[in-house]
Amino acid sequence: MPSEPSSLLRTRFERAVADGRAGDRIWLYATYHCNLVCSYCLTESHPRIADRRELSDVDMLEAVSAARELGFSSVGVTGGEIFMLRSFPETLGAMAELLPVLALTNGTLFTDRLLDQLAPLEGADVTFQLSLDSSRPAANDALRGRGNFASVVEAIPRLRARGHRVRIATTLVDEDAGELEKLCVLHRGLGIPDDDHLVRRVVRRGKAELEGLGVPLGPDDVLPELTLTAEGAFLHPFAPTVRNGVTDLDLCVAPAPVAFDAALAAFLQETESRPAGDDVVRNVR
Repeated sequence: MPSEPSSLLRTRFERAVADGRAGDRIWLYATYHCNLVCSYCLTESHPRIADRRELSDVDMLEAVSAARELGFSSVGVTGGEIFMLRSFPETLGAMAELLPVLALTNGTLFTDRLLDQLAPLEGADVTFQLSLDSSRPAANDALRGRGNFASVVEAIPRLRARGHRVRIATTLVDEDAGELEKLCVLHRGLGIPDDDHLVRRVVRRGKAELEGLGVPLGPDDVLPELTLTAEGAFLHPFAPTVRNGVTDLDLCVAPAPVAFDAALAAFLQETESRPAGDDVVRNVR
């Protein structure tokens, strides 16, 4: 079957974005390898993971280039931990030359060496999103791993001192308004304004579902955003989750291998059947 002309595909995508059926950010799962073992991890990422499900540097850059040509406005990169990939600083710089980048990281690997590797990105359109779940070190580390709190609190001013943009993401296991306010006091003291503090509940998929944590997702609870992994294209960044080592495919729109235009066409086929409007809960990761 012949592929759809790029001009028509772009028009369909722009219409879906304008109608509120899709977001204009593309997400890439760079790797499922991680140096932490978080209690609610969507992907069961950990240091000894056997199947790292990595996207190659070439695949990521080709996807970002194609996304720009087809009307996407930005790219989000997540994992696993993106800086487990030794070549990622260079790849991140190449991405930033194409589209603004949001890079999700647990914040534990920002050594002097890595910061020096990131020096060419100072002033580039790259935002580092670091995870911090509590103002109390013990509570944070119980969820994310020993020493995580100290690493993140140290990394934030070091990144900012070098001119990098930083925002904080907090994943709530239990609602506690008092604890959340204490965390807000902490991030403000670190120079991170409220607008750069993302707060969301644990999503009950992957490992969190096995642990009985978080809230389930309804079909309209997350704005669809084309998400690519080594296993294919998915409906949004909460979709390619893992349970007992097996990826959930219920929200996969096109299995790998798949060309970018085919992935976008499959994504649009799914999103165009959804209601239009701005009433979708936009839990951007």
